[in-house]
Amino acid sequence: MSTDEASVRIDSWIWAIRLIKTRSAAGAACRAGHVKVNGATAKPAQHVKAGDDVRVRIEGRERIVQVVRPIAKRVGAPVAETCYVDHSPPPPPRAERPAEIGLRDRGAGRPTKRDRRDLEKLRDGYRPYF
Repeated sequence: MSTDEASVRIDSWIWAIRLIKTRSAAGAACRAGHVKVNGATAKPAQHVKAGDDVRVRIEGRERIVQVVRPIAKRVGAPVAETCYVDHSPPPPPRAERPAEIGLRDRGAGRPTKRDRRDLEKLRDGYRPYF
């Protein structure tokens, strides 16, 4: 397969431009309905061509890109950026992301009964143990 074809598979393209880390994860995202091409849910074998709009939902964030050049082989990041135009909204600032509660420090060992009860209070609210 040449890198400058008229159309390529969507799973191969979103992997080649580095939106998704692995080709199998790209196929799984398509099968799960997280990838849309021109507003329609895309199967992994659907072909994209220049000018198509692609929406990919990754880790709770939607990436909106327009195909400039379809490529089938994975290339370096600077080259990959020339193959699409990113219309995605900016990611939310880190401060707005909810903090994970109840995480223990690495190497702290197994939680005691008191620690476990304190963690349950944080996660679920207080429940008396009668």
